[in-house]
Amino acid sequence: MKLLALSDLHGDYSHINAILDKAGDFDYVLIAGDITDFGPDEKALELLGMFKDPVFVVPGNCDNPSLLKSLDDNKNAINLHNSLYTMGEFTFMGLGGSNPTPFNTPFELSEKKIGEYIGTLLSRSKGRNILLSHAPPQNTTDKLPFGNVGSIALSRYLGRFDLIVCGHIHEGRGVVHVNGTCIVNPGMASKGQAALITIEDEIKVDFIDTN
Repeated sequence: MKLLALSDLHGDYSHINAILDKAGDFDYVLIAGDITDFGPDEKALELLGMFKDPVFVVPGNCDNPSLLKSLDDNKNAINLHNSLYTMGEFTFMGLGGSNPTPFNTPFELSEKKIGEYIGTLLSRSKGRNILLSHAPPQNTTDKLPFGNVGSIALSRYLGRFDLIVCGHIHEGRGVVHVNGTCIVNPGMASKGQAALITIEDEIKVDFIDTN
């Protein structure tokens, strides 16, 4: 299975066609949030219309929570926030928003709520688990000059997922492996960055840059 991973578009979709050209063939698109830049929700419809097939997606902390309804209503979107979708041996699940930030952004969740959501989803999953989360687990792709700012609750579930695709931390692009979980931050799609993830017995990550 081959996945095209995008995150942190912030309303700028000018690089999407170039990313698609570089990506070549893939099976599914995963979008890890911050689709808009604090809205409007309708802006996301422009992005979803750029793909031929349904897209797995979660909102980010810079999206309004009301975006969830727009995603639910859109035929090109599979909204994974606090939900799961099973295909063969793979179970996709998602977490939108982020753990608390100093900036009081529109879509933030307490660590307690994050833990409850993920724990419940994992209790219903089977096979190989893939998490699409805007926020990264703490001490993975979340390092800033003043420390690691990822979700503590998410970090407790490392080892329960084959793959976590996340974003949120613009400086955190890269791949980290912890307890058998591959964590991928594909970078900022608003700057022409993405990642192509191939899942076979092992997981291979190829980064895409259009600039």
